[in-house]
Amino acid sequence: MSTLVALARAQAVAEGRAQPIATVRHLHIHDRPLVLIPLAMAGEANAPLAAMLGTSPADRQLLVVGQPRNRDERFAFVADLAARVLPYVDSFRAAEEPVAVDRGRDVRYRYVDAPQIWVPNTGGVEFLKLLGRSTRFRRVDGDYPVHPSVPLLGRWLTFFAGSAEVPGSSLLLNAVQALGLHWATGQSAAEDAQLAVQLAWITAGVREARDVENAAVAGPDTDPDFDNHVLAPLIADGSPDLPKVLEELLLPTWEQMWAALGLLRKLPPGERVPMRWDLDKDAYSGFVQGIEEGNPPQPRRDGAVAAAARLQRLENAAARYTVQRAFDDPLIMAEHRLAGTAFGATVTLANPDRVDDTGKRPVLRPRIMVVTTETVRVEPGASLTSPARPGQKAKVISVSAGAAGTDVLLELSGGMGRKLVAEPSSVPAVGERLLLTTLSEAYRPGGALPEPEQTPWTHGGPPQGPALRQPDEE
Repeated sequence: MSTLVALARAQAVAEGRAQPIATVRHLHIHDRPLVLIPLAMAGEANAPLAAMLGTSPADRQLLVVGQPRNRDERFAFVADLAARVLPYVDSFRAAEEPVAVDRGRDVRYRYVDAPQIWVPNTGGVEFLKLLGRSTRFRRVDGDYPVHPSVPLLGRWLTFFAGSAEVPGSSLLLNAVQALGLHWATGQSAAEDAQLAVQLAWITAGVREARDVENAAVAGPDTDPDFDNHVLAPLIADGSPDLPKVLEELLLPTWEQMWAALGLLRKLPPGERVPMRWDLDKDAYSGFVQGIEEGNPPQPRRDGAVAAAARLQRLENAAARYTVQRAFDDPLIMAEHRLAGTAFGATVTLANPDRVDDTGKRPVLRPRIMVVTTETVRVEPGASLTSPARPGQKAKVISVSAGAAGTDVLLELSGGMGRKLVAEPSSVPAVGERLLLTTLSEAYRPGGALPEPEQTPWTHGGPPQGPALRQPDEE
């Protein structure tokens, strides 16, 4: 927890209402998201009991498993779920758009949009991940066959669950985490996991939050007391009232999900949110292409090289997401200013036409002097950037105490054109206010990894291929 978030939580306690910790929305919200509320039977490993889903508040559907312990009924439920999820996923394949690659020398194509699934909490994400793992290898013929849509849905659920691990991705989102990214309540993170309470803190305050503390948890597991006293008799008797009881249980969470989406939609999107959604469209387009080309299901476990490569991608995504959120949001950048890795300054001197001719060829290297009254924890030689000019680097030449604060001498490179004369407005002018930081959006290449067939024996040896799950394994 950062200093400012801790302060916001303390202020929420004092005022009895959640406090904003973001000025913009840091995730993409689809115009037609699929809200999916899974419900599993407590005490049973990944035993689906019900699901409520739809793409609008008035368009909800309820799927129910009459006997969660019955294998056939469970896979019939998954087939019903696939009949509703797969058409939604496929509905974004109607149109493509060109994307320039290789510095404009070539073009590739991707879909103009992508699906987005919302679940109430991180438990919902984990449920979809486990459901995908247990279904994507199922056989559609031979002994114990399942409907052909079942393994296909398993592959899609695995894809969405994997995307949820990528910082900044908006393909699979959970409401609790999305709200917590933008508001701080006066309770612990563990208490925020209950959507009804967290939402009450934001919309009404602590008093209403206390009133809903004992409300039904938004899944995916049911309450054991509910299982024993309500659910078990209905299942044992095969009661036709089961769907009605489960609908009444899930309906409050359904309404809370759309209320959360409404709150988030009121925030303006951050400048770099569309850029990250483009990456999601790329991921979706690539996965569709893989299915069309007959690629096998995702392996049960990644090999050593694949796991290392995925870890690199996640680390790079996390670093990039941190920088982008700070560049988009002054409240988040304020945390870096407190730490001294970012500071606001005013340009006091500027030499925009300075040329460095000490190398093999002369290069344009303007210098500016800035003054700041904020804490500066950068050393000479450090590279700074400004959110207003992300393509321009500022090398710290010197840091010294001045009459009006701390004087920082900077040498600029990039973002000024290719001539020995800077393009207009590309060099900050005297009097201009700048925000400078050590954060950078620059590309970070990953480390070199061996080919999978060259994996050493200490890391499992060459991959042998995914072993198929036996149809009678649970």
